[in-house]
Amino acid sequence: MNRYATVDRDADVALTCDLRSDTVTRPDAGMRAAIAEAEVGDDVFGEDPQVQRLEAAMSERLGKEAGLFVSSGTQGNLTALLSHCARGEEIVVGQGYHVSTYEAAGASVLGGIALSSLTPQADGGLDPSEIAGAVKPDDFHFAITRLLSLENTHDGKAIPLDRIAASVHAARQAGLSVHLDGARYFNAVTELGCADDALSTLADTVSVCLSKGLGAPIGSVLVGPSDLIARARRWRKMLGGGMRQAGVVAAAGLYALEHNVQRLAEDHAKAAALAEALSDFGEVTQATNMVFFTPPDGAHDALRAHMAAHGITMGGGYGAIRLVLHKDVPETAIAQVRQSAEAFFE
Repeated sequence: MNRYATVDRDADVALTCDLRSDTVTRPDAGMRAAIAEAEVGDDVFGEDPQVQRLEAAMSERLGKEAGLFVSSGTQGNLTALLSHCARGEEIVVGQGYHVSTYEAAGASVLGGIALSSLTPQADGGLDPSEIAGAVKPDDFHFAITRLLSLENTHDGKAIPLDRIAASVHAARQAGLSVHLDGARYFNAVTELGCADDALSTLADTVSVCLSKGLGAPIGSVLVGPSDLIARARRWRKMLGGGMRQAGVVAAAGLYALEHNVQRLAEDHAKAAALAEALSDFGEVTQATNMVFFTPPDGAHDALRAHMAAHGITMGGGYGAIRLVLHKDVPETAIAQVRQSAEAFFE
């Protein structure tokens, strides 16, 4: 069972909080109003004003020339990788990064692109010397190493700017381009306390998810140079990602950018409080809006069932269980999780 596995829940038990992921957030009243009032057009024809505003807002905020609204983070990463690399070329990426593990090997299956995986360091970053060592020599026996694909945050860890910069420098020295999977990009810059574009300017392209902690129902934005984003737009169409009156969901993304970025610090604080609440019952680590809780061996399924009976939904997995805090988790839920855990372990 992986962290994304479906977990059974008794429909008769009132749900207090869902800790499986920040993707379960739902539009609030203000976002629903923005959706209802959205001015729309046909985005495939380039005529949806809300999509245009969202793409412009994200690219400006991250210091890039252009943006592309896509349906998901996976599609954002895939269109980027396909735009950077040709068939038979290679991407250096971290083992366990979303691109290499949780995107169904799309770059390889659909793009004929090889993935060379490196083991991340303790802070989630990649060792620059290992990046350099992974680059293949100019020999027709090998794939052409073309791209470094980074991730921030990784397992909730906000990788420091100097660590990212060192990895990027190693890539540039080898002639590689750089993509950053910034699914939780604003969690990273919030934790690092840096400007919104301090991280993005290190990479050529960045994908940012709107449907996690930012609370939108759907969508990501890929930003980068105009010529590469133009190629990505073609790939989006080829992948079936062209949308028509997409302004109804782009409006939610704009609302999220304007209202839900600054509040991410609240989720980080709730995660710290939850980690403290669970510290008596097993091994606990916490980073940004994520808590990783390892109960005693053999207790995972029973713990999940017990919590579900108390209205608390937890994700899958048999090592550390990932618990993700988000705007739909009330402050009162922390105490309830503590009480329910206490009852279970006693």
